[in-house]
Amino acid sequence: MSTQPHPEVILSGFADEAAPHKTAVEQFSALAALGLQYYTIRFIDAGSGIKNVMELTKTEITKIRHLEDDFGLNVSSLGSPIGKVKLLDVEDGTTNRFVPFKKYLEHDVHKACELAHAFETKLVRGFSFYPPRDSEPREHVAQAVDQLGQIAEICHRSDLTFGLEVEANLVGRTGSLLAEIHQKVNHPALVLIFDGANILTQGYTPDEVFAQYQAMKPGLGWMHVKDYHHGDMVPRHSGKAERRGHVDEEALNRFAPADEGDSDYTRILRDFREMLPALAKLLTRRGIPGVFLDLEPHLKGGGQFGGYSGPDGFGVALRGLTRVLDYVGIAYHLRDFGDVRAARGI
Repeated sequence: MSTQPHPEVILSGFADEAAPHKTAVEQFSALAALGLQYYTIRFIDAGSGIKNVMELTKTEITKIRHLEDDFGLNVSSLGSPIGKVKLLDVEDGTTNRFVPFKKYLEHDVHKACELAHAFETKLVRGFSFYPPRDSEPREHVAQAVDQLGQIAEICHRSDLTFGLEVEANLVGRTGSLLAEIHQKVNHPALVLIFDGANILTQGYTPDEVFAQYQAMKPGLGWMHVKDYHHGDMVPRHSGKAERRGHVDEEALNRFAPADEGDSDYTRILRDFREMLPALAKLLTRRGIPGVFLDLEPHLKGGGQFGGYSGPDGFGVALRGLTRVLDYVGIAYHLRDFGDVRAARGI
């Protein structure tokens, strides 16, 4: 029997998914009660209504930081929408906005870096831009590479790491496309974020999801944990799914915990386990505390810019993930009595 310790991940979650009204107190109460010590900040009400993290004022940031201390929480990543804008200023039937790239760099990207420092995180989550709807994404890789390289350099100069999430309708909508982008950008501040559901919802089979995860492995920085049921599109873990073009993200309604969906996170995390020690060393050299698995469950619904699970759904998602981690032999930490005693100064 092996005496080697299990490699370890840090559990985190998009806190807004756990809160019915998205207030900071609701979010932090739910995650602390579940035992998490890290969270991704995205939408939050700090007393002046629900805002995206990019819109927070200095006063709101200060209030949130004090509440983090009260609840013993730290920010794992800034859940920014950087890169969720059009590459080209053309009408394509979507509501996606276009911002001239120079202006986008000077305002949005620099603002994201400032916010990451304000919340004392080294990670900024982002995306690979929207090509015109129904166009061939590979035709736009060169422009996406150029723009993402500039974003990565700005993050690098700010001692931050930019994570590129795989998602439908973007240039980097598949693992292979993101891998190509990562290879061509070739920048130490750019890593990739795997998300099984974001691939599966495009009509891919579990085997194809695993192949796309494999393509992303050389550039992986962390994972979002969200799964989905194909339903009548394809039998669970088998068969051939029906490919989709443009995905109506607001219509998706079959999200599932990691131990019940069709992405087969058990297979993925068993494989991921082998690269954890080397990845953890790589990330810690960039000032990141370890390898994050970030829950973004969408169990009660999700769309283009967010999702909701409720405190109950978030608990179901966390327990589903920990069951998979226990099964594949990956260690993780949740709060225990010792942590509570330490917080009381005992």
